[in-house]
Amino acid sequence: MADLTAQMEENDWLFRRMVRRFVKERDKISVEDIALPGLLILRSIQLGGMQKLGELAEQLDLTSGAITALCDKLEAKGFAQRRRLEGDRRNVWLDITEEGRQLLNRYPELGKRGVGLIFGNFNEEDLAAQKEMFQRIYANLEGFSERYMAMVQEYEQQLKQVPESKTVPSPPAKNNYFLNY
Repeated sequence: MADLTAQMEENDWLFRRMVRRFVKERDKISVEDIALPGLLILRSIQLGGMQKLGELAEQLDLTSGAITALCDKLEAKGFAQRRRLEGDRRNVWLDITEEGRQLLNRYPELGKRGVGLIFGNFNEEDLAAQKEMFQRIYANLEGFSERYMAMVQEYEQQLKQVPESKTVPSPPAKNNYFLNY
């Protein structure tokens, strides 16, 4: 069991390290002064038509602040335009302009090639296994914070029942290349 726990902890550390590296590398990418998430916004609108900002944020896993900043930049460059529909003043929609379409046309298949840089050296079997693992991790994340906080409350209840003089701090982990929570 200790070996399995160590493997899970190492996988957790590697997963978080991978996510941080991806975000760090992604944030270095800019095409004609538009960050990669901005290009993803334009591509989504090109494929699906005008979209609500909230739906774009959800679809691309961006915060409302991030989507607003990206839309400001896209509008300033003339690649997109915010719209409010008559009778629906509460929702803000984003549409691609002709200049935005031309930008995407200047860089055909950029997205496919970018994905290839990350996953291109994996075979079909590897990709299928990754997909299954990513889906399982994603499913495990549903309600993660609530379950974690329930564990914290459980520990807090246990601590209230044990006299302070009896609590013993845990020894530090032997493998300190990753941190436990």
